[in-house]
Amino acid sequence: MKIENSALGISSKIELSFDGIFSYLERHSKGTNANSRKVKNNYFTDEICPVCEGKRLKKESLWFKFAGKNISELAETDINELYSFLKNANSKLTEKQNIIAKEIIKELLTRLQFLSDVGLSYLNLNRSSRSLSGGESQRIRLASQIGSKLVNVLYILDEPSIGLHQRDNHRLINSLQQLRDTGNSVIVVEHDKDMMLSADYLIDMGPYAGRHGGEVSAAGTPEDILKSNTLTSQYLNNKKEISIPKERRNGTNKKIILKGATGNNLKNINVEFPLGKFICITGVSGSGKSTLVNETLHPILSKYFYRSVKIPLPYNSITGLEHIDKVIEVNQSPIGRTPRSNPATYTKTFDEIRKLFAQLPESKIRGYKLGRFSFNVKAGRCETCQGAGLRTIEMNFLPDVYVPCEDCQGKRYNRETLEVRYKGKSISNVLEMTINTAYDFFDKIPKIRKKLKAMKEVGLGYVTLGQASTTLSGGESQRVKLSSELAKRDTGKTLYILDEPTTGLHFEDIKMLLKVLNRLVDKGNTVIVTEHNMDVIKVADHIIDLGKEGGLKGGNIIVQGTPEEIVKNKNSYTAKFLNKELT
Repeated sequence: MKIENSALGISSKIELSFDGIFSYLERHSKGTNANSRKVKNNYFTDEICPVCEGKRLKKESLWFKFAGKNISELAETDINELYSFLKNANSKLTEKQNIIAKEIIKELLTRLQFLSDVGLSYLNLNRSSRSLSGGESQRIRLASQIGSKLVNVLYILDEPSIGLHQRDNHRLINSLQQLRDTGNSVIVVEHDKDMMLSADYLIDMGPYAGRHGGEVSAAGTPEDILKSNTLTSQYLNNKKEISIPKERRNGTNKKIILKGATGNNLKNINVEFPLGKFICITGVSGSGKSTLVNETLHPILSKYFYRSVKIPLPYNSITGLEHIDKVIEVNQSPIGRTPRSNPATYTKTFDEIRKLFAQLPESKIRGYKLGRFSFNVKAGRCETCQGAGLRTIEMNFLPDVYVPCEDCQGKRYNRETLEVRYKGKSISNVLEMTINTAYDFFDKIPKIRKKLKAMKEVGLGYVTLGQASTTLSGGESQRVKLSSELAKRDTGKTLYILDEPTTGLHFEDIKMLLKVLNRLVDKGNTVIVTEHNMDVIKVADHIIDLGKEGGLKGGNIIVQGTPEEIVKNKNSYTAKFLNKELT
């Protein structure tokens, strides 16, 4: 591009090069850092290929068929239907084809049965791996291990029941027992009651969380644990329990009505979300819960309130949006992807702590400003680790390893900055405090105390303020986000959306979480929770149960209403297990 400029009789020619918007976006979308992800989310959407129509293969490859179906058609059917198809395929084959296919079909049926046994019969084979939940990915790996038939192997599983309905729980437990019976050892970190009582040996850690934990509270068979007096055993014995509310809320008598939802496996359903209530979306895995809430309802609301670019899945109409003033989604994605991010920075608590340190007499004498106490700004931070407190060792083909910085010993700041103290504590000492300790320490600072109180109330009192976000579990990350929203001023017309908030939570933690969610609803807000945990479902004001099965046989509304109304329905799997909780 050439620009000519003439002024006062002087002319000049300036040459500039500009590669264009599309080149810029393409270049910045190829990385894996935060900026690249932001570019991808804001400017790119996935579209079905117009040539292959999403089948991934050339038309020549699709000419070849097995029992009347090509490879793409087989990959698009769910595991349950594919199993039935292959089992009856011999009737559609010639005698010669049967001889060739016999062993292959036998092996396929075995592998599909493994996937079905761990509760994944609703998935199809061409499902994108990045669209799978953590529990689904883990159960797929478990199915492959069962199929390998190895012996003398130690298997370690972390919360394998995530996202699994109570109906399928026994199938997962049977799969784990099958691994054990073939000569292996299986260690499971789990909070599910049925899984605990099915174990051969239980190790109960405690007595509480964080610095008040780290001890073996009890160990032995489930019968031995039931005789102990630990926090876990009290819930297993029903000495402690999450109580059912004496009456259900009536709500505000206003509704959001979504009509004609047809995304993924939804069968053109019409759904009413009564406002001012605690709503639970239930159903077996793959029944369409996430499609309805996370991929249809939430994108519609985000586009309406915040002009979000995410396109909702197909629907006909939605009414009642004027009855709420904002929507907040609290999911389990990480609050940050580097050790530099932590609960204090995410919830903005650290901003208030830095302001406090900057206002101290010692800081004023030294001329220290707010930036001096930030580990993202030069001057106050340790330059060796650039304020991370950790050094990153790249392991090439293995995950990166983090080691404490040899200069600051993990304190993040240089010596001069650490000399400024409040009540005898440096800013590094504050970051090492647990939220419970910090809550008492800052008892005279209302702005800090309010944010810490919100984190304490959602059961995060054991987490340190400076704990790296990379070490937080999905459930902990979700509760940090929830506490961040709780610390804000609500209007009483907010819609909160949570996806499996009980992931990784003990019975006592669930009790605390429900107390917080109920408090939000009592103020007039609406909470929508996608959940399988019966302790959460039984306290809901309104349940929307999807199913009946998962995958192609799901996507229908089986029943909706109060828990007492749900249990009367004979077609609902949720009703069957909920009935045990209510009686």
